[in-house]
Amino acid sequence: MAGSMVINSNEKSELKTASIDRENGIRRAPATSLHDPNVSFEEYYYYAQVSRAHPSEVSDAPPTPVINLVSRYMPFRKGTVAVENHATGDEKNSDSLATAQSWHDVSDEEYVRASRALRTATWGAIFYLITTDILGPFSTAWAFSQMGYGPAAVLYFIFACFAAYGGFLLWRMFLQLDSDRYPLRSFGDIAYRVAGRTARHTMNIVQSVQLLFNVGIIIIQNGQGLAQISKGAVCFIVLCFVWAIAGAVIGQIRTLARLGWLAHLAIWLNVLILIITTAVVFHSDPNYDAALANNDVPKGPKVTTAGPPDSVDFEGQVVGLMQAVYSYGGAMLFIEFMAEMKKPYDFWKGMVAAQAFIFCCYMIFGFLIYSKQGQFTINPNYQGVSPYTWQTAVNSIALVSTLIAALLYGNIGIKVIYSNVFMDLFGFPSLAKKSGKLLWVAFVPIYWGLAFVVAAAIPSISNLSGLVAAVCILQFSYTFPPFLMLFHCAQRDAIREGEGFEVSTGRTIRHDQGMSRWMRGLRKNAALNAFNLFFFLGSLTTAVLGIYSAVVGLIDAYAETAVSGFSCTNPVGA
Repeated sequence: MAGSMVINSNEKSELKTASIDRENGIRRAPATSLHDPNVSFEEYYYYAQVSRAHPSEVSDAPPTPVINLVSRYMPFRKGTVAVENHATGDEKNSDSLATAQSWHDVSDEEYVRASRALRTATWGAIFYLITTDILGPFSTAWAFSQMGYGPAAVLYFIFACFAAYGGFLLWRMFLQLDSDRYPLRSFGDIAYRVAGRTARHTMNIVQSVQLLFNVGIIIIQNGQGLAQISKGAVCFIVLCFVWAIAGAVIGQIRTLARLGWLAHLAIWLNVLILIITTAVVFHSDPNYDAALANNDVPKGPKVTTAGPPDSVDFEGQVVGLMQAVYSYGGAMLFIEFMAEMKKPYDFWKGMVAAQAFIFCCYMIFGFLIYSKQGQFTINPNYQGVSPYTWQTAVNSIALVSTLIAALLYGNIGIKVIYSNVFMDLFGFPSLAKKSGKLLWVAFVPIYWGLAFVVAAAIPSISNLSGLVAAVCILQFSYTFPPFLMLFHCAQRDAIREGEGFEVSTGRTIRHDQGMSRWMRGLRKNAALNAFNLFFFLGSLTTAVLGIYSAVVGLIDAYAETAVSGFSCTNPVGA
């Protein structure tokens, strides 16, 4: 749990802190760091309520009946937020907030305006960002071939629902912990505020690993595409290296602020690939060479099954399941998206719309491709088309769309590592400074070099993506949200009358400490907390099973297929 500046009810000593104005008895300035151990959970919670009540967060658009119905069950309904000061027992409506808690009458409002000026994204923009981040339908048909129609459709739907629920938990915690005074910027920030420094560093490490491996998977995918375009005339590992160099050059762009239009372009390029691939497979044979090279499936009659195929063992089916996890792996960046929103409350609209659109794309594409190619489906699906002309066309389009994804993942991945490791632990300069910019130039090729090593050592997209899904993606989408929500609820619901953040003195007042306080908080919403605990434990179990199956799959892939590390052989054939 984040460190707290706490005054117990039986404590007689005067609070000693430089942030308190002795003459006026009020705090004069916010914490200088987003990870200040002297800021308590109660203080974060109090100022989040203040920010949610600000008039700029009230939507200008008239709500629809559906939004009215859904909003009835949402926290912090817009325009009706009340801020409870448990320490004094007062409740203040939004009209009196500015006067009640202002640090400085004028400078406080200026501070709020400056903070909110940087938040411009709408829920429509969030729809595009989430869709760009998550939409990856090119493994769906292969997942169907591993699980069969029924299990694949059911599990994709279940994982979509749980991914949406995990996103809802993150959104709810964001609304209750983010403020103009203490803004949330990343997944690790939420972890810090509810579970402490160790949790923050753990999640930043997992995030860094995921982003690095995502770039590695993109390198493999585009290496395979370039190898198919060249008809095997160029060594596969050389093509991967060429792509890594290209990424290192393009990755020198430090800011993505002016590249938002690329997010729109990437979505429609992927949709175009879906349409072309579907049309072509309905008028041509499967790519038997790629199926044999990649999945060790010999040419023969096409087979589709309603249930799990007899030819796929249990571990293979779990790896197929992990593709569903991988396909919904965007929660890692949800906090960053919310941090850019003018009205964070509206995030749920963009998330629900994006998840619905993504699920429909997955189901339509998965059913159609699997029904035409059966067990010969490969990952990525578009590299399984047999006519060379169309194969080259979709590979060329994919090079552009995955370049956009690689730019996003690489940029964020380097920034996460740089800010949370090199700046925090070793005192490296900010990337805004000239010395920081020079270090960025050096870090980019190192990062892409590491991603190339990952791609060259494990050139099996299905098993590598399954491993990444189990180790990293599943945690951000399914394991971490309920885990953090349990910590959040235990602290939030433990606050009683006469406790909380006292704005007039800058103190946090608690009447008790220890396990009894935590248990009191968890008992308040026992049923919901029990469900979140079950969700958390189930996600952990699924992660362990996924890791085991992916490792077994990698061992089998090296032993039975053309896949081998640092090889000139294209994993999907010439």
